[in-house]
Amino acid sequence: MPPARSDASLADMTPETARAEHADLSSRIAEADRLYHQEDAPEITDAEYDALRRRLETIEGAFPDLAGTGAASASVGAKPSEKFAKVRHAVPMLSLGNAFADEEVADFVARVRRFLNRPESEPLAFTAEPKIDGLSLALRYEDGRLVTAATRGDGEVGEDVTVNARTVSDIPQVLAGTCWPAVCEVRGEVYLSHADFAAINARQEAAGKPVFANPRNAAAGSLRQLDPEITRSRPLKFFAYAWGEVVPALNGTQHGVLKRFAAWGLPVNDRTKLCADAEAMIAHYRSIEAERAELGYDIDGVVYKVDDLSLQRRLGFVSRSPRWALAHKFAAQKALTVVEGIEINVGRTGSLNPLARLRPVTVGGVVVSNATLHNEGYVQGVGGDGEPIRDGRDIRVGDTVVVQRAGDVIPKVMDVVLEKRPAEAEPYAFPDHCPACGSRALREINPRTGKPDAVRRCTGGLICPAQGVERLKHFVSRNGFDLEGFGQTYIEVLFEAGLVRQPADLFRLDFEPLKAAIVARREALSAERRADGAPAPKKAAKKKGDDEDKAIKNLLASVEDRRSLPLNRFLFALGIPDIGESTAKALAKRFSDMPALMDGVAAAGRAQAGPDWIAFSALPRIGPTTRDRLLEFGFPRDLAEADENEEGEAQPQGRVRLSAPQRASLLAHYGDADAIAAGIVRAAEERPGDAYRHFADDGEIGPVATDSLIAFFSEPHNHAAVRALLAEVGTEAMAAPATATAFAGKTIVFTGSLERMTRSEAKATAERLGAKVSGSVSAKTDLVVAGPGAGSKLKDAEKHGVEVVSEEAWLALVASA
Repeated sequence: MPPARSDASLADMTPETARAEHADLSSRIAEADRLYHQEDAPEITDAEYDALRRRLETIEGAFPDLAGTGAASASVGAKPSEKFAKVRHAVPMLSLGNAFADEEVADFVARVRRFLNRPESEPLAFTAEPKIDGLSLALRYEDGRLVTAATRGDGEVGEDVTVNARTVSDIPQVLAGTCWPAVCEVRGEVYLSHADFAAINARQEAAGKPVFANPRNAAAGSLRQLDPEITRSRPLKFFAYAWGEVVPALNGTQHGVLKRFAAWGLPVNDRTKLCADAEAMIAHYRSIEAERAELGYDIDGVVYKVDDLSLQRRLGFVSRSPRWALAHKFAAQKALTVVEGIEINVGRTGSLNPLARLRPVTVGGVVVSNATLHNEGYVQGVGGDGEPIRDGRDIRVGDTVVVQRAGDVIPKVMDVVLEKRPAEAEPYAFPDHCPACGSRALREINPRTGKPDAVRRCTGGLICPAQGVERLKHFVSRNGFDLEGFGQTYIEVLFEAGLVRQPADLFRLDFEPLKAAIVARREALSAERRADGAPAPKKAAKKKGDDEDKAIKNLLASVEDRRSLPLNRFLFALGIPDIGESTAKALAKRFSDMPALMDGVAAAGRAQAGPDWIAFSALPRIGPTTRDRLLEFGFPRDLAEADENEEGEAQPQGRVRLSAPQRASLLAHYGDADAIAAGIVRAAEERPGDAYRHFADDGEIGPVATDSLIAFFSEPHNHAAVRALLAEVGTEAMAAPATATAFAGKTIVFTGSLERMTRSEAKATAERLGAKVSGSVSAKTDLVVAGPGAGSKLKDAEKHGVEVVSEEAWLALVASA
């Protein structure tokens, strides 16, 4: 993933370009959160992640209307997995602000003093403790007994892993000592030592199973097992360092509470130190950094916290993190080596991901033989915005490269040493067909820049085996076909058994093959448990067989219940890139059924714009009004004639007047007046037709979704897969929103944590009553529904005079509608 753009471009940013970049950043942050928190498979470094967040917050500062529209600036973690029951945190589990330079630590201390109005002459203590690189866990004790254990999840709701947490020897089932609160939620980190991690990977390798990439992934995967016996067989450890809900509340100091934790039998890190100022904090950071390799477990920085708990409460929180704490991250580690080969892996969303095979080299004490190359653009030396990276240097087999490793994220190739490039090294030829399924692999044209996107994607979609499992999981999910009982595990079982490769296969399942696949998976899991030293299950075989038969019959009944589905949900379930629920609804309002939509998309594909029109439309300073007039009347050849009128001002019939910046933009792209005139003629010949604009000019659909639809359905495999599904499933018209309710035509915003319904349910209810649900509050908003934890949107509501109601009041209004 290329770095976020610099702040320098803000001066030239329009509301439209800001919205587009904000949406792109929100999407990238959400994907990074999902990979780190749900999949335990991060692909970018902490520094890159923080750069994305800082850029997002900078844009929101310059364009306040965008704040909250993507929710990424205030998000924490990722949505909890559907594999586990959910636990709502009584006190949200927030993230920490990050620092990467000593100056940022000094700034943090200065900010705290300013906020508290505490001069340098008055003492202000901080704790400094190692930042453990593991999985965050919240342990709720009531009357000293462990009752619940939950992961961070999205900060508001986590995954219930209580049964698994009880197998971790470091976690006491009953607190030791006395004087613990009636309710005490202890927070900390589950991790693996280096020695235990090596032993687990040795067992994995001996059993012919995939090895874990790093201790953090192994710890997270071990705790989030559906079978607690597998968790028991992994020697997980735990450090306590914070707390959530405590009744009665804790008082005193941070380091004092940690001493109480230790007295209660909870492990705390003995390298936590009390510091009097920024200099002492940084000195302890240097000390811990120096002994990092000898600790025996992974850390990725040092966390500083204001020690006095009463001051912590005064400082409070901002956005997604507390004002009284900061994580000081370690710098990345680098080395030189040689690229011996480049391989392509196909990601779960169809992205063709290049991987460098390296001559093994030690980076930060770890032997590295592979490194990510991100995407095609990164290999070529071009960023996602079309601008050069590494000064345009491409990456070739045989190159000597700089490899960077930050924490335990997969290493990346940072730069190329051109002086060492072999004479015979050739530019890497990126495949234009998917290596997994043979479908075309395309780089879509970015309508904002007129340049190809950095990522090349497989168009195989529904039939690509590399994407198959994830596509099917999306297909059966609650907002898709909602096939009850078909969770992630069953989809993996059926895919591995070859019973389900595309959605239509789900509707052709028979009892006996389905049972055979499930039994085979159960027996394989039993063998794995025995190999890990877990005891054999005690449940009676007959009872287990009866339960399996019942479960299989329920699965088949769920399939039969979905032989007909509203068109919008059918379309959303296909998992077409850029076709979310809102776009699917917009499409369902405009087409009677799926065949009609497919015919419309085919016509749009035949009417797509050509590259000259796309490049012309993306020129800076040339907006839609000027573009269309130039296409109609041609270019005024007299370059000396410049007019400073704003674009969009009334212009004489048959004549285009251009400002000096507009003429400069045309000259910079084409070269001279003759080339400009010829380019405009080519662009006019390649302008999109009515069938394309029927989709692209629709504000609820737009050009990006239109191009995704065309790419998806122009792939014969996808077309055939949808036709096969239509042979099994019928579509219905989408339910029309109510028009006679008090909410019809109103704009509603939901904020904070909803406790009696999910955000999706709340949105669906509002839309059913004829309302529009927005992500931001403006003067046009009619109602704000606020739950616990609501933040800036309440201030926006007050500023615009918008009515605010609680969730209870909202439900009462719905009941009376």
